[in-house]
Amino acid sequence: MEKKKEALKVSIYTQKGGVGKSTMTILLASLLHYRLGYNVLVLDCDFPQHSLINMRERDKRTIMESDFHKKLAVKQFHTINKKAYPIIRCKAENALEKAFDFCQDCVVPPDIIFFDLPGTTNTHGVIGALKGMHHIFSPITADRLVLESTLAFSEVFLKLPAQNINAIDQSLYLFWNQVDGREKTGLYKAYQTVIEELSLNILETRIMDSKRFRKEIDDTGNYVFKSTLLPADPQILKATRVDQFAREFLKIICI
Repeated sequence: MEKKKEALKVSIYTQKGGVGKSTMTILLASLLHYRLGYNVLVLDCDFPQHSLINMRERDKRTIMESDFHKKLAVKQFHTINKKAYPIIRCKAENALEKAFDFCQDCVVPPDIIFFDLPGTTNTHGVIGALKGMHHIFSPITADRLVLESTLAFSEVFLKLPAQNINAIDQSLYLFWNQVDGREKTGLYKAYQTVIEELSLNILETRIMDSKRFRKEIDDTGNYVFKSTLLPADPQILKATRVDQFAREFLKIICI
């Protein structure tokens, strides 16, 4: 019997809240699954709030109540002929096992599995789950506390030993998120120098800030940005540079 290709395990992870890890997870998952032809699985490990599971339920209600979004959903289904990507509820401690079981039982295995993990590293199972990722992408903002916390964590985490004998090659990349175009470029240059001195990887793409990052689809607007059932509008992806981020992301994970 032919062995199934192993799905790539990815986490958009940071210890700091409000930096956009869950938002970036959904934006990437929806773009890859609905528009770029990849099969995606998302594990919502952020117990107990499980914000992505709750977002999926809100998205379902919105599509049923909005003629605009309902037409988009019907058109999308007929165009790509595949279902919405699954979002599985779990805890960090059993996330890798849940992903393995899903891949063993599914007819169409995922190419990429996103793990949305709790931001507190002392939560049981978080470090073990992170050590099981092929790739970790950590959002940072031009905020001293966010930056110092993320840099300290990244340095320590990369030096931690593997959790088991089946260690995998792993990469960790930082990326600038919520970038305000009015901020002084000298600020970013100074931070960039520190990152380079620590020999940490950082993406070239910077995600520009937008009020849309804080707004889900609803029945009052005729556009899509943050949704688990529809990909974001191309013009908004371009304006925020999420499309550019996705291209660099795919180049790094080599899929």
